[in-house]
Amino acid sequence: MATINTNTLAGTLRTGALELGLDLNPAQQEKLLAYLALMAKWNKVYNLTALRDPQQMMTHHLLDSLAAVAAFSGARNVLDVGAGGGLPGIVLAIWAEQAAPDMRISMIDTVHKKTAFLTQAKAELQLSNVSVYTARVEQLQVEQLFDVITSRAFAELNDFINWSQHLLQAGGRYIAMKGVLPADEISRLPAGWKVTGNRQLQVPGLDVERHLIFIERGH
Repeated sequence: MATINTNTLAGTLRTGALELGLDLNPAQQEKLLAYLALMAKWNKVYNLTALRDPQQMMTHHLLDSLAAVAAFSGARNVLDVGAGGGLPGIVLAIWAEQAAPDMRISMIDTVHKKTAFLTQAKAELQLSNVSVYTARVEQLQVEQLFDVITSRAFAELNDFINWSQHLLQAGGRYIAMKGVLPADEISRLPAGWKVTGNRQLQVPGLDVERHLIFIERGH
């Protein structure tokens, strides 16, 4: 396990956020660094991510998730499916506390050790805008449907939609985080769904393709 150089990580976070056009205040930066430290600590035992180096985790996980947060502006009730270690859900929640105080973020995963970590992160980081579910998404029932459902490296788009569409409110949309633009997956979308846009992301310090795919019910 690499030792965490907090100053270096803080610098990477500040620089990366500026490149992304995000104005993170000191409280947001502090919580993001605390989240990274918590993830690195739990990772020794629970294998939340294959990455072990905190600097890589900062770039590949935190900045990668921060690159997408602007796309969630205006969302009120977000579900992160297959949330794993909380990417993008926890990062989105930390950002939204200050930037979008009315936003609620729910995260669901089938793996108990991952939702145990999410629950611990919610408590330690005092994220009152977060809910955590341990369940299969196709079996989840909620009182209030979601206006945005997101995932990061979760499943093929076809499965993602089929498993979770009962949770999306009328007029809601999917924001899927992908690497290379998945043309083959898009061609296999379930009937009645269409891609309404895609956005290529530039993640500071990461020289790989990243795309957001926006999907809504066809009219």
